[in-house]
Amino acid sequence: MSLKSQIKAGLIGNPNSGKSSLFNNLTGLNQHVSNFPGITVDKKTGIVKLPHSTFIELIDFPGCYSLYPNSGEEKLVVEILSNPKHPDYPDFIIFVVDATDVRRQLLLATQIRDLGLPVLMVMTMKDLADKRGMHFETGGMSMTMGFPTLLTSNVSGEGLDELKDYLFAFRKVLIKGAKATLEDNSWGEDFHLKPGESHHNPAFQQLIVRQAGTDSKNQQDSAFFYDLNMTEKNIVAQLKDKLNAKTDYQALIQIHHSEWLEHLSHELKDEITETKLQIGFKSIPLQIDETLQRYNKFSPVVNRFLTFKIQKGFSITDKIDRLVTHKILGPAIFFLIMFLVFQIIFSWAELPMNWIESAFGSLSIWAENILPGGWFSDLIVQGVIPGVGGVMVFIPQIFLLFLMIGTMEEIGYMSRVVFMFDQIMKQFGLNGRSLISLISGGACAIPAIMSTRTISQQKERLITILITPLISCSARIPVYTLLIGFAVPDVQVYIFNARGLAFMGLYLLGILMAFISALVMKYVIKAKERSFLMLSLPEYKRPRIKNISLFVREKVGAFIIQAGKIILLISIVLWALASYGPTEKMDQAEKDAISFSQENGLGEEVTGNLIAAKKIEASYAGHLGKFIEPAIKPLGFDWKIGIALITSFAAREVFVGTMATIYAIGSESENLSVSQKMAADVNLTTGEKVYSPATSWSLLIFYVFALQCLSTIAITRRETGTWKWPIVQFLYMGVLAYVGSYFVYQLF
Repeated sequence: MSLKSQIKAGLIGNPNSGKSSLFNNLTGLNQHVSNFPGITVDKKTGIVKLPHSTFIELIDFPGCYSLYPNSGEEKLVVEILSNPKHPDYPDFIIFVVDATDVRRQLLLATQIRDLGLPVLMVMTMKDLADKRGMHFETGGMSMTMGFPTLLTSNVSGEGLDELKDYLFAFRKVLIKGAKATLEDNSWGEDFHLKPGESHHNPAFQQLIVRQAGTDSKNQQDSAFFYDLNMTEKNIVAQLKDKLNAKTDYQALIQIHHSEWLEHLSHELKDEITETKLQIGFKSIPLQIDETLQRYNKFSPVVNRFLTFKIQKGFSITDKIDRLVTHKILGPAIFFLIMFLVFQIIFSWAELPMNWIESAFGSLSIWAENILPGGWFSDLIVQGVIPGVGGVMVFIPQIFLLFLMIGTMEEIGYMSRVVFMFDQIMKQFGLNGRSLISLISGGACAIPAIMSTRTISQQKERLITILITPLISCSARIPVYTLLIGFAVPDVQVYIFNARGLAFMGLYLLGILMAFISALVMKYVIKAKERSFLMLSLPEYKRPRIKNISLFVREKVGAFIIQAGKIILLISIVLWALASYGPTEKMDQAEKDAISFSQENGLGEEVTGNLIAAKKIEASYAGHLGKFIEPAIKPLGFDWKIGIALITSFAAREVFVGTMATIYAIGSESENLSVSQKMAADVNLTTGEKVYSPATSWSLLIFYVFALQCLSTIAITRRETGTWKWPIVQFLYMGVLAYVGSYFVYQLF
């Protein structure tokens, strides 16, 4: 046996089983988010620190109900667990189960054990189980099931030390080997529990060794949950050697899913298909028979080792659900919560936004004073600082948005929203799970579109993908906040802020148009599949600050890094385009500005700003804006706005950075914010303010509807596998944006 230097554990469980909370408890801040190889699905990995400065790597797999998947994320789990050569194939599995719902969730645990993977089962939410009067005899359950089982609480931390002992034991066996571990007299001496307790006894030692040892016979003998019938045995016998499977059941899973498993060659897929026909292998009936046999085997085990004290009356969760899932009160409560969310985003963030804005203004002045004059100083003072600062100022609002979304998810409310609106969503050609994607779109359309993989029916999934970008994402927050200041006076409507009401109105407008678009697509896009919703409603639980803080840190950090990189690059490019242009035209623009100032007796500062404005108009950026100005003039937009529309295709929030850069170049008022500079901008021909209420509302409507995000277009192409649907998505949203903006400006 070759010694392993690093052990990789897979964290797997049903959705809402407490898996994410356990991952956060075990890894803390030692986690990293990336993508699984070749797939745009979040891959969360972390390091778990164990005794003697040892550690294991932990991979948090997507939630999964069984090895017969109904969604893209479940298929990903099957793809990895059925292929021992996959780079993310784990050495053993930590299977997470909600202690209040063990019987239903054991199906997947038994399937994974039959694959030949060592399993450590962790039952979370012990605190809730205790409140229900549930008592587990984990020792007997472990020995009968064939894998160690323990109870933990993510809230109190109970059982986490014992869990780390188990992880240490698995690591020890996997590194040293089964025989060496059995001969090691120091077994358990570094564990947290006292000698003689649970996992220190010889039976538990044998149980872990039997699973984690490299003896394939031991692993096969432990896989007792399902007995293959003669048809399955025959086809496995013919194909197992070619499938590189550790156990007969792992080979069987590959045979069931051979049509879509990516690691199988086309030749092997054809051979499997032909063999299925010859033997009469019918996948669906066999899956049903297997599932029934598994339940018949493990249900008596649960009944034997679980004592349940029946409580009188309804549980707290039942009582709350009677209110929040009520067919009338439920939606009303949901919309009230959303209303409060937007009021909080607009009101509570004002003070920290002012601090950030002031800090970047001071930084700009400091940089101008300390840097020597020249192009580099202009780039930093007029390009980088205003561009980046113009967007970073909105971090408090984005922080509050993710904070509230994370809190609602943590307490278990979001699952109720899916359940409550499922039938309503079906009227629009959608699915209850579509609502989760649409709500996620309030943060960012990219992960929201990726999350549609949980929708099994392809038509519903496609419609959800196509309408998700109409939900106002966090990237629109900077644009909305900036422009609402010009469109809506800062007054109170009863107890509410008028700008906060307008802010919510823009979100509701996007939601309304999303559902109207979905209704149209329901009749345009054809499909024969029937849809269904399989969902578990978790117990309500107290939100854990640690989980929410990690969620907020991840999302806000991604915004700062991803948006910051794009804005920094575009600010530099835009500064160059706005600072340079054809020499003759730039010189002539300066002469014209000086002549106009002398004729009208303008002061030095006004003259300087006029020269800067004329030179920007004559620059390369100005030429670009002038080129598209005839097309956008009916919407009330000038060439400066045209530049921002083009640059914000990289990301919507770049609109603010673009404006900050344009209005910073040549300005003598670095102490003014971008909104103050825009508010002072006047059309030299008409004498009217550029950002009148009509223009501001027109621009707001444009950004509600337009698909100003290249990344969203790219992810739609990735998820649909064709350019047809991203093109359709871009065109229909573009038409909505132009027509809506036109009518608002003309009728205002």
